[in-house]
Amino acid sequence: MAEEKKKIEFNIIKNAPTDGHRGFGVGALSLENVSPVIIDINEGTAVVDIGAMHARSAVEKRVKFSPDRSEVPEEGAKPYWLVWVTIERGEKGSYYAGVTACEMVINKEKRRGYKSLPEHVNRLDKSMKRHIIVDHMDDRSKKVLANFLQEQNQEMWVLSSDELKAALRV
Repeated sequence: MAEEKKKIEFNIIKNAPTDGHRGFGVGALSLENVSPVIIDINEGTAVVDIGAMHARSAVEKRVKFSPDRSEVPEEGAKPYWLVWVTIERGEKGSYYAGVTACEMVINKEKRRGYKSLPEHVNRLDKSMKRHIIVDHMDDRSKKVLANFLQEQNQEMWVLSSDELKAALRV
């Protein structure tokens, strides 16, 4: 009987990826320092919704998504931003290191929505790599996000890069 080889799979784990060992699974990805922030564009609100890590945020539940925006009935549809925020610890303390935004349109009544899953995954990756990608957001949403980040932790905002502050300045 042939011995089965272990498959290397994408692992989402908490805390240290190696946890002191150097064996199988070394280099697995940790999402401990990433938070998904959902911005309701119409309401001008922002909330952290950890469910978005697995496409199960409050606004995404019970919605069938399509990569084709035309499949979402316009009447009753609401626009949202899913913003991936990565926190890093520097010499002076923690700061917002990566901030990237992805678009979603959701019609809860019709249970249909638009989002580009590849875009969401790529923006998560970019956030973890300390990129700032918010230039495609509308000015009102940028202001909501800037205020939200400041209210969450003013010290982290102060320690964040000038690039982030300039990108969210309207």
